[in-house]
Amino acid sequence: MKKYLLYLLLPFSLQAIAQQSSELPKWAFGPFVRPQGVNPVISPDSTTKFNDPMTGQPVAWQANDTFNPGAAIKDGKIYVLYRAEDKSGIRIGHRTSRLGLAESADGLSFTRRPEPVLFPGDDEQREFEWKGGCEDPRVSVTSDGTYLVLYTQWNNKVPRIGAATSKDFIHWKKHGPVFRHAHGGRFHNIASKSASVLTRVVGGKQIMAKYNGKYLMYWGERHVYAAVSSDLVNWEPLVNKDGSLKILMSPRKGYFDSDLTECGPPAIWTNQGVVLLYNGKNLGNENASPDFPRNTYTAGQALFDVKDPLKFVSRLDKPFFFPVEDFEKSGQYPAGTVFIEGMVLKDKKWYLYYGCADSRVSVAVAAAK
Repeated sequence: MKKYLLYLLLPFSLQAIAQQSSELPKWAFGPFVRPQGVNPVISPDSTTKFNDPMTGQPVAWQANDTFNPGAAIKDGKIYVLYRAEDKSGIRIGHRTSRLGLAESADGLSFTRRPEPVLFPGDDEQREFEWKGGCEDPRVSVTSDGTYLVLYTQWNNKVPRIGAATSKDFIHWKKHGPVFRHAHGGRFHNIASKSASVLTRVVGGKQIMAKYNGKYLMYWGERHVYAAVSSDLVNWEPLVNKDGSLKILMSPRKGYFDSDLTECGPPAIWTNQGVVLLYNGKNLGNENASPDFPRNTYTAGQALFDVKDPLKFVSRLDKPFFFPVEDFEKSGQYPAGTVFIEGMVLKDKKWYLYYGCADSRVSVAVAAAK
């Protein structure tokens, strides 16, 4: 009850934040507006069944929650890969997750496939995905039309960033943990999540970009790190001289991102610099931002140098997007959560797809500059 009362006691601070979000710096994306009468665009469905390779039994694979979507454009349509949880466990992290696929011509109304397209199967990734599954995808595409999804492989022990590639969004080739071979495998068994690949808009299309001849991704949950790759599937984390992970950005006490600075959709290399949209989590103690209830997830933007994408320049002091709707402040995260993972450019508009309290999928739209 205290969490909900706190929302009622903060109208002026939220109003100030909302005003600031409409006065963003030139380098930032937005403001983003929720289309009226549209959200959530994807909700749980207990009627669709899938023959689960782990049990050999039909399972209502998206019955409990649908959330945390990645997105990309194919043949003029928006395709969304979303995380879906069944009812096999008692709370988040203890159920099995699979990735479902939805497509849309207008970015607002979606048609879903009845079965997941990425899931824990009887395959070579079994040790990394049973029985937690496949979580939290971020999707990007190369200039030749190869789609890359970087997602969390969860075996109920260690979360790892895993890679899969596809040409059609339906048939995916799993490549396994992305840090398995780098630095002698030193980072293979650490917890890793949330990979945001560097992209650039070319001819109205958002495609992967290279830095110093290699693909670059920002990654991390608490801090923002970086990694590079020549082949999309084997990634080398960037380290300091002492071998420790190179930290590009960290949480700030007293701000909306006081606990986590978790990477969001694919980063975008613009004329102003590289813009990384990320998920900021508020701390659960006295060092939290007073503007939001403790443990709230909101969304921020950070700017990296236009010539050196590894050099942090600036970030917003207030979130550009935060929980407003009832379904964004209920579900599995009643403290309030908007969790951004997918953003695509279509018809001169940016469509931002996000998870609502780890329970639904919604969209917000902004004009492209």
